Amino acid sequence: MDEFLGKAVNFVEGAVTQTVMTPVHFIEETVAKVVKKPEVTLHDVIVQSISFDSITLLAKVSVSNPYLTPIPIGEVNYILKSADSVMASGKMADPGLLMPLNLTLLVIEVKVPYSVVITLLRDVSTEWAIEYELKLCFTFDIPVIGDITIPITEKGVIKLPTISEFLIGGKKEDKDWFSIKNWI
Repeated sequence: MDEFLGKAVNFVEGAVTQTVMTPVHFIEETVAKVVKKPEVTLHDVIVQSISFDSITLLAKVSVSNPYLTPIPIGEVNYILKSADSVMASGKMADPGLLMPLNLTLLVIEVKVPYSVVITLLRDVSTEWAIEYELKLCFTFDIPVIGDITIPITEKGVIKLPTISEFLIGGKKEDKDWFSIKNWI
């Protein structure tokens, strides 16, 4: 008798769960398909400066806004890895707004501490290149919908300047990296 009652209770629970949750899942899936999300693209990671305590890297990112209203960027978190070890992690201070129906260019500054730099320089090949993986997590506060988080991960190679480039200065095109022509 107890076995029969247990099976009956399980059947009723399953039927109620399916009846109630199916429309909820349908609505969630429909909203996810219909609602447009901002698109994030990482274009490049370059060395901005080298000091005695850190290397400052800049990540060039473009973010598109598909809406007619500005969207505040809640936060941008980053993790920079090389050879499966974390080089740097943190949060971008005051990322700003995405302009309506427009592409916004962001520059994310990543400081790699000196201790990590020394370890990396021991492992750098003769080409002065470091393989990296950059994980970015953007949180947008979209009106009516709420917070949307978009993670992206990119792998690449950071070309470190040679000692002569560091002392004399880089090429002119490296100094004009923020020019709009480099983004197109």
